[in-house]
Amino acid sequence: MAACSIKTIQVNCCAQRPSSATTFEQMKNQLLSTFQPFIRDLQKSPTKLASPHAIIKKTSIELLHTFTDSVFKFIDQSYPTQSNIDPVEEIGDAIYVTDVQGTIPSDFPEGVYIRNGPNPLFGGLKSTKSIFGRSSHLWVEGEGMLHALYFKKESDGKWSVRYNNKHVETDTFKMEKQRNTPSFLPAAEGDSPAILSAYILNFLRFGMVNKLLSNTSVFEHAGKFYAAAENHLPQEIDIRTLNTLGNWDVNGSWNRPFTSHPKKAPGSGELVMMGVNAMKPFFEIGIVSDDGSKLVHRADLNFKRCTLTHDIGVTLRYNVILDFPLIIDIKRLAKGGPLIKYNKEAYARIGVMPRYGDADSVRWFEVEPCCVFHIINTYEEKDEVVLWACRAINSMIPGPDLGRNKFEWFSSHFKHECDMNIESDESFFSHAYEWRLNMKTGEVKERFLTGKLHSMDFPMINKNFIGIKNKYGYAQTVDLDASSFAGMPKYGGLVKIYLGDTSQRKHVEMENHQFSKNTFCTGSTFVAKPGGTEEDDGWVITFVHDEEINISQVIIIDAKKFESEPVAIITLSSQVPYGFHGAFMPIFV
Repeated sequence: MAACSIKTIQVNCCAQRPSSATTFEQMKNQLLSTFQPFIRDLQKSPTKLASPHAIIKKTSIELLHTFTDSVFKFIDQSYPTQSNIDPVEEIGDAIYVTDVQGTIPSDFPEGVYIRNGPNPLFGGLKSTKSIFGRSSHLWVEGEGMLHALYFKKESDGKWSVRYNNKHVETDTFKMEKQRNTPSFLPAAEGDSPAILSAYILNFLRFGMVNKLLSNTSVFEHAGKFYAAAENHLPQEIDIRTLNTLGNWDVNGSWNRPFTSHPKKAPGSGELVMMGVNAMKPFFEIGIVSDDGSKLVHRADLNFKRCTLTHDIGVTLRYNVILDFPLIIDIKRLAKGGPLIKYNKEAYARIGVMPRYGDADSVRWFEVEPCCVFHIINTYEEKDEVVLWACRAINSMIPGPDLGRNKFEWFSSHFKHECDMNIESDESFFSHAYEWRLNMKTGEVKERFLTGKLHSMDFPMINKNFIGIKNKYGYAQTVDLDASSFAGMPKYGGLVKIYLGDTSQRKHVEMENHQFSKNTFCTGSTFVAKPGGTEEDDGWVITFVHDEEINISQVIIIDAKKFESEPVAIITLSSQVPYGFHGAFMPIFV
């Protein structure tokens, strides 16, 4: 993710229960003791109550709410130079879109182009002030909102296009909306006592320590559709109405966080996923049957730490596991340190695991420490397992140390002078990278696929080639000047990467599709042409926003004529804030 992985990632993903550290327990007991006199008074009351325990519980929770509201003050976070991040309202029912420049191709598939992203419920991301210090939402937080564009070919051969948006209504979304005020205390970034007290109070009031965001991705399995983020189970979505249907726990067999980027295993169609947790077991892998009805395999990989792992790879025979040193540590938090920290001195490794293997069957390869959020593809070639991904030397998550100016810190890491040295510890720049892992000799070969000219992330490929050798990859490219000015990653173009034979030259060939000035994209994805005979038969589709005129659009680019003008530009009447991952679902609408 480096300069680019927004998203994607829910860093408060894994903490589900308070730490058992002494400091934590002391704070918990102190807070609980505050309310004991009220509970004793209620228990001594002579009033006949139909359900005394329920009333006592309700009253205790109301007292906790009152205490929290009086001690913690919510403050809006601001990014003064960043455009198009303010949340928008739901529009209700889908509306027809008629402003189409160019032509939607006749062989474009019917279906839904959908993108997930944060849309904070109460006006923006929050920080809190309290007697315990400060805590803040990370820039990747905010309740998920789906933005969907429906493509339908009418009987006369003409296209009709409709647009809709809707929040992903998780359990915590419903709780907070019912209270109609910011309620969950930020619990990922800030002073250690503030985060620990946020854990405790959130858990005592709502039964969980963090909001469930489901703001990162959308995926399909067995004909059903899901919104996901690392901090919870996916939410099943009615793809036609965008209504939230509830948590997907694989018929009760999966009870922990679930990656935003599960992969369908080539050949079997099974869904390979994993869940990362701040408490042991830190990393478990799961495989869901091709019909989505059951969990056919589950394994604890016996991680010794909680690494913030966002993606997983698959090949014909293996699962590919990332264990890089972006670490979530509740014990460190209890001792006054940060909850999330990138430790460039710690080990980094890649695991290759037989599809139904266990911890003992994983072959681990030590690699140079780095930060990787998004995989381009993984595949087998002779004795090697090849991993392509977007790699950076530093992490944007969680952000600057407490007390430092967040805007200036982010801004400085996007400046051009950082790119003079591709290994600069100050750089968020992310580049396409290759690891070759030899399963016979244990040797690792790693190198940059692309040069220093483009920082890129949010990679995509033709999904028919996931897990097998592919020739083409695509990614969003970072506009370094705009990102430095905004203090946030902005993607001013797209790149097509030629991966057919990576061994013949120092850097692979690329084609660029650059947007006009002050226009930036999110949620790009590849749409395969029905019946296409070549891997790049299809289109890249993406949401873009023109900040000069404050207009949101969807553009369609012919993947075979990548540097040419878009074949279609669809202008929306509603604004679409910047977000995370997109997908195209070829269904009849």
